[in-house]
Amino acid sequence: MDEHTRARGKWPALVLGLLLALAGIALAVGGGQLLMLGGSAYYLIAGAGLVVAGLLLALRKGAALWLYALILFATLVWALWEVGLDWWQLVPRVAIPCLIGIIMLLPWWRKPLNSRGGSLALMASIGAAIIVAIASQFSYPGTVEGTIESANSTEAVNPAQVAGDDWPAYGGTNAGTHYSSLDQITPENVGELEEVWRIQTGDEPGPNAPPEITNQNTPLKVNDSLYICTSHSRAMALSPETGETLWEFDPNISTMGADDFSGWAHMTCRGLAYYDASNYEASNDDADNTDSSANDGTTPAEDGTATPRVLFDDGSQFDLDLAFLLFISGLGDSPALASDEGDTSEMISATDVMCPRRLYLPTADARLIALNADTGERCESFGNNGEVDLTNNIGEFSPGGYYSTSPATVTEDLVILGGHVTDNSSIDEPSGVIRAFDVHTGELVWNWDSGNPDDTAPLEEGETYTRGSPNVWAPISVDEELGLVYLPMGNATPDQYGADRSENDETYSAGLVALNLDDGQVAWVYQFVHHDLWDMDTPAQPVLIDLATENGTQPAVIQPTKQGSLYVLNRETGEPIVPIEEVPAPQGAIEGDWTAETQPRSALNLLPPPLTERDMWGASPFDQMMCRIQFRSLRYEGQYTPPSLEGSIVYPGNVGVMNWGGVAVDPERQALFTGAKYLAFVSTLVPRDQVEEGQGSASEQGLQPNEGAPYAVELGPLLSVLGLPCQAPSWGDVAGIDLQDAEVVWKHRNGTTRDSMPFGLPIGLNVGVPALGGPLTTAGGVSFLSGTLDQYLRGYDITTGEELYKARLPAGGQATPMTYTGADGRQYVVVTAGGHGTFGTKMGDYVIGYALPE
Repeated sequence: MDEHTRARGKWPALVLGLLLALAGIALAVGGGQLLMLGGSAYYLIAGAGLVVAGLLLALRKGAALWLYALILFATLVWALWEVGLDWWQLVPRVAIPCLIGIIMLLPWWRKPLNSRGGSLALMASIGAAIIVAIASQFSYPGTVEGTIESANSTEAVNPAQVAGDDWPAYGGTNAGTHYSSLDQITPENVGELEEVWRIQTGDEPGPNAPPEITNQNTPLKVNDSLYICTSHSRAMALSPETGETLWEFDPNISTMGADDFSGWAHMTCRGLAYYDASNYEASNDDADNTDSSANDGTTPAEDGTATPRVLFDDGSQFDLDLAFLLFISGLGDSPALASDEGDTSEMISATDVMCPRRLYLPTADARLIALNADTGERCESFGNNGEVDLTNNIGEFSPGGYYSTSPATVTEDLVILGGHVTDNSSIDEPSGVIRAFDVHTGELVWNWDSGNPDDTAPLEEGETYTRGSPNVWAPISVDEELGLVYLPMGNATPDQYGADRSENDETYSAGLVALNLDDGQVAWVYQFVHHDLWDMDTPAQPVLIDLATENGTQPAVIQPTKQGSLYVLNRETGEPIVPIEEVPAPQGAIEGDWTAETQPRSALNLLPPPLTERDMWGASPFDQMMCRIQFRSLRYEGQYTPPSLEGSIVYPGNVGVMNWGGVAVDPERQALFTGAKYLAFVSTLVPRDQVEEGQGSASEQGLQPNEGAPYAVELGPLLSVLGLPCQAPSWGDVAGIDLQDAEVVWKHRNGTTRDSMPFGLPIGLNVGVPALGGPLTTAGGVSFLSGTLDQYLRGYDITTGEELYKARLPAGGQATPMTYTGADGRQYVVVTAGGHGTFGTKMGDYVIGYALPE
């Protein structure tokens, strides 16, 4: 090569060579630190090699090509040894080194080096990398392929576990299956599903909204109306076929003494509860009821019929002909009132007369409001002017620190609800009491406080429930036939320090408690996490299903959990149906605290494998190396590694494998459909003397003050310096489970990077992203999910997991879809698209309906 050519290539070679050398120095320094922590030696060796190769390139020596070819090939071999043909694991290890090799083969760099052999060697290394990249496209690590049988159960489905033309409760029914018997939408035609209406509620976050303002509402469809609530506790009735607003109610929630809502941890309304008096018609057929009339103010009529007698709050009564009741309910013509002579009746409440169909709305300022479902007006005879003050007997708390984020659960006689309590604010937080109010009058019937579990009689005025006792913030399920109510239990506060917890705290937290419906007494309890130090509270509605087993059909309850186990118990006795093993757990809690020696793990689970250094990820070798250093610097001994001063990895993280969205269960197929999240978090204890007065985050991430405890806690996801998860994808899957065999039949990555790429680039890489929101499944064989980071409603074949349908949403769909039949005979699927503040999705105020073309 002539001197002119070599001179012309001086500057490109010099610039690239120096950049390579600098990159090598960075890798060598970081690699040395990693090696000292007990990590991989690759980065130190590769960094030293890059320094030499960079200097040779700057000097325009042909040996630079030979050396870089060796580095690239060795990197490829090392990557295959560490992660095999896992495309997303190979990318940060090989992609950038391969790109640099291609640049070195361009004429501006290759010709001045004048080394044909070195060029061929580098081409061979690049070719090998390309072959591996192609081969990795046919490898699907973590994927499970299989088919769920189309019909696995031979017995009739329990109607209490199935929603049909209507969707009358948050989970479809009080069994929480999120299952509909509708079958108009099938795997064959779901691709034709189209948006048929869209509304905006007008409830969007303002400048002073809480960090975690969300729109997690699952609508109800009943009474020929669609009922929704918004993040600021507004209730609306819509036309199920058009989305047209029928009525709207605004409770005008209070800031509870704060300047605004910005300091509140949450602002959400997951749903309303519905009650229809006509669903519980009085029956006088039982002999037991013959003598009860003396106690309820009624006597049997001569013809054996009964005329309802209205009982008002002041105890006054008047007889009411059934025809008149139908008239004021809008179901009959105007009649004449019956006279007292010879008429007898069963007493009914004024609320049932004036509001025979009603909604129960929990508000963010701790009220429970009863609304006439027909008009949206208050049911004035319920509680005080239509509402119950949920702060009664609770004691002091910070604004927004206590209210019910989940809908109440309604039975024939009771409306039951728990409450959210702000996590990790202090050791002196409100009680987690569960209260059951008379569904007619709003009078408190019983209360179950896990800090005082045996005394369920209502407290007197001035008394206070046990401070800081474990709460129930997720939806509650009820089996009225068995007379049991099922409570998914949270934790005593604070979450990550438990030295001062009481015996009752240790008994009832992070488990499932069954109470007798009539008096609130404990029937049984099963704990899923012993002495929970990881915020693994039970996050989702328990699912009630009659499960076919080798020993016949058993009344089962399935409890999804953050830790990844699906606990399957006999809902009558609390005994496991699917085996639960006590597995050894890491030891060594902070001084003064302790850890349980074992933790319960169900044989049916979606638990990911423990993390290793090889699982650390990044967009490049550099941020991947930093994640590996971070991994080696933190404490991690597997699931349930105790919190520590140096920081402990919590995996699965406290956002959970499953969270409030729970699971959907098809009782006919005996199949379960769910999403699963896989994000590692870091929990770091901070000594009290290192926390400044008033320091702390309003959200559930960042510094949590734990006032009154010896330690605050710093919480957050395990992220790279670029803000990406430090562990390799998948970060979110969908899964199908055969419940009879307790087997995960299929599992696939779910969701893309479409709405989470840097600079807002709309690039949808199929990595599998987290989802917050619940699933829906139908008799037609199609399941739906909308909660992923990318803004889509998706439909899947429940038997194989194949994605069949995808509709773009205008905002984040962190909610649970539902389905119903309209008056026009069409099956609709409806989803709320309002976003999630701390999840980072686009905010909005949309409710959208989909149906097949007419």
